[in-house]
Amino acid sequence: MRTQVGIVGAGPAGLTLAQLLARERIESIVLEDRSRGYVERRIRAGVLEQGTVDLLRDAGVGERMGREGIVHGGIHLQFDGERHHVPMRDLTGRSIVIYGQTEVVKDLIAARLADDLPLLFEVDGVSVDELETDRPRIRFVHEGAEHELECDAIAGCDGFHGVCRPSIADGVLRTFEREYPFGWLGVLAQVAPSMDELVYAHTERGFALLSLRSPTLSRYYLQVAHDEDLAEWPDERIWEELQDRTALEGWTLHEGPILEKGVTGMRSFVCEPMQHGNLFLAGDAAHIVPPTGAKGLNLAIHDVRVLAEALVHRYRTGSRDLLDAYSRECLRRVWRCEHFSWWMTTMLHRLPGADPFDLQLQRSQLRYVTTSEAEARALAENYVGLERV
Repeated sequence: MRTQVGIVGAGPAGLTLAQLLARERIESIVLEDRSRGYVERRIRAGVLEQGTVDLLRDAGVGERMGREGIVHGGIHLQFDGERHHVPMRDLTGRSIVIYGQTEVVKDLIAARLADDLPLLFEVDGVSVDELETDRPRIRFVHEGAEHELECDAIAGCDGFHGVCRPSIADGVLRTFEREYPFGWLGVLAQVAPSMDELVYAHTERGFALLSLRSPTLSRYYLQVAHDEDLAEWPDERIWEELQDRTALEGWTLHEGPILEKGVTGMRSFVCEPMQHGNLFLAGDAAHIVPPTGAKGLNLAIHDVRVLAEALVHRYRTGSRDLLDAYSRECLRRVWRCEHFSWWMTTMLHRLPGADPFDLQLQRSQLRYVTTSEAEARALAENYVGLERV
């Protein structure tokens, strides 16, 4: 088999890259080891930066997002029994859109299949090699048959546990990592949101986040231990803890049936460089951020925008200049988002082993953010997505 760009992984990074290349008439084949049903049901992030929204719209997959996405002009920070609004639209002129990653993936899959472009699910035994040549290869098994795919370039969009990053020879990559001693217990509840915009709550009991997926679905999170046993959290306990951590005089958190729940650990991870030969890593294959700053999906989309532009430039001009600069270009934004996500995480979460001094530092930082226009603008600029880094 032969194609111009082989894409490993049918998450938002791989599918968005395929869509951007298709718009420029560059061939690609997308390979995914999971089933289509699994990929389309996988619950992930739901906050889209302005730049992500614009890119998806320009790529021809924003029609349903435009109808169903919920535009927000700010977020709330809650601490010491008070809720403060950070007016991001007023401070930056830009907004965020609440539209689940699951829905983004559905839109991208539908667009690719509608154009009858190759997208293979339930692929086994994927391996990549000959990365330092002009003809890197992907070997895989699909529907019982072995295949070898020759490419000009391979995009490793297969996540943190994928095969692409480990295929790079020892000694090439440097990795930077931080494990956090807590995680998020996330629930999807069939209840109309009780708030107009996202609420980030800091309490002595731990962090809580009130988010949403639609006018009838709410997405809520509680800080728990990174290895928390989900069996210890029946629905009644979840609602009781959410009520305690988000209580506000004159306001009520509405409860409803919990449809899904799970515990996700938190880490920061970056590998450098994000490329080797003609293999280019994107999204979670190259970096992980804690979800507090809502950057994971948006960083992945930015990676593939840069990669798509570099590939288009190569095919139009024959020059590898932009491809060779891919990692350097992406990592500037990656590290900015890593810092922002770390800052939000350490400001809002109850830190294990923290003493009263640490708690007062967090409260001081929160008061500064909510009373200083300059500090609020810095948060807002990072949250909605910096135009340039």
